[in-house]
Amino acid sequence: MDSVSIERLAKLRGIGDAYHDYRGELHYFRLQTKTAILRAMGCRVDDPVGLGLDLQFAERYRWRKLLPSIASARGGHLELQVNISSLEFGANLIWTVQLEDGAEHRGAHCTADCPEVWRGEVDGTWITRRCFVLPVELPYGYHEMEMRIADGPTSRCLVISSPLQCYEPSVIAEGRRLWGVAVQLYTLRSRDNWGIGDFGDLNQLIRWLVPHGAGFIGLNPLHALAPADPERCSPYSASSRHYLNVLYISVPQVEELQECVAALVRIAETRFADRLSVLRASEHVNYAGVAAVKFEIFELLYQEFADRHLARNSERARKFRAFVASGGKLLQLHARFDALNRHFRATTAGKPGWMSWPQEFRDAAGEAATRFAQEHPASVEFFIYLQWLAHEQLRCAQSLARELGMPVGLYGDYAVGANPSGSETWVDRTGYVLGAEIGAPPDPLALKGQGWGIPPQDPFTMEVQRLQGFVRLIRGNMRYYGALRLDHVMSLFRLWWVAAGNSPAEGAYVHYP
Repeated sequence: MDSVSIERLAKLRGIGDAYHDYRGELHYFRLQTKTAILRAMGCRVDDPVGLGLDLQFAERYRWRKLLPSIASARGGHLELQVNISSLEFGANLIWTVQLEDGAEHRGAHCTADCPEVWRGEVDGTWITRRCFVLPVELPYGYHEMEMRIADGPTSRCLVISSPLQCYEPSVIAEGRRLWGVAVQLYTLRSRDNWGIGDFGDLNQLIRWLVPHGAGFIGLNPLHALAPADPERCSPYSASSRHYLNVLYISVPQVEELQECVAALVRIAETRFADRLSVLRASEHVNYAGVAAVKFEIFELLYQEFADRHLARNSERARKFRAFVASGGKLLQLHARFDALNRHFRATTAGKPGWMSWPQEFRDAAGEAATRFAQEHPASVEFFIYLQWLAHEQLRCAQSLARELGMPVGLYGDYAVGANPSGSETWVDRTGYVLGAEIGAPPDPLALKGQGWGIPPQDPFTMEVQRLQGFVRLIRGNMRYYGALRLDHVMSLFRLWWVAAGNSPAEGAYVHYP
């Protein structure tokens, strides 16, 4: 084993060297631990030639590219490091910044005038790393920078220009203090819900708390789970953090209910009413039972919506289609996943989730999954309809909270990861490392460490993709909340990775951009 190459590659891929444990003692990560994590990342650590090529690629990406993939401008001030070969030293840096609003800045700067921060040999070439300061102040937003040396190739960088401080609601900025309550939405009980707390209960809670002066309601993650597997119910093991758990839909608040004779007749049946009574009286949420009654009615409501609104292109249908258009391909793929998951749950004995599907369906963009969506358009549209209902009900709850005077309103929660066999990993196979899990090192409460069964995102891939997946996730989760909690906020800096088959105590911290 080429330990020197593995150590170099580990550092380039974000794997740390050591950490201080809960006693304050310094522990260095073993070579075997780093090797296992690199292997999980897809690096060819067991092939000397492949290892050399992976190391060469990582070093060229880090040290031979003129610009980094991403740069942060704080308070409008951009300062970044550029890599210049010894042959290019003294030539001009020709740069352009295309602003988000379409405006453009151009200029040139001599490489010799940029202070040196590092020098070394990379792949047989001497490199000097220099500090470049953009001579213009950037507005906040996402901007595109291009740079080249003389007539050389153009390098591109996404520049994220942010304020020096995060946004604060005016009441907090003025020095006032706010109080609120934290609830696990699924635990709420009422006469109207169907055995699980829902968005209707959330509205009632808002109306009850506002007169008492509450400033916010903190919620558990409301991420999409797996309708085909309702017993997999942890809000911290989402199928997709881009979408919502449709079991939180309040059936009485769905507009189609008052139009749908079939649904009203079904709900009025004595046998159905008895099922609801049992679910409401249960000490714990009976997820399978709740899913059974809700989906029985959801099917009828969707058919009513299709017949009454989609077929006639009503105003309500146009709102739905606007939601579909704004959701783009990601929404289609998530709905396709739920439709496929339900199909295979009903037709095979395998476990739910794409890892148990026939091989040809495990590629979200593959021919088999695409053909299924084309042959079963109503099945896919049904799950889009449910997402629309959930998003509309959550949006209305936040609007109600703000209209009644809550300074923050809903305080959401963003889970640290997603289930390995869920929609999020199926759609983004390159961004997640399925041969490892997120966890925590040993501490007084878990002396052997913790493994959470959640695959980590690869920081190297995130950087290559210029953080666009992370941006979409955060934007999507901010849509309906006045505040957002990141579980765990440490993930912006580092996460404890455990390679498959290893003890959580044999993990290591991997750092993020």
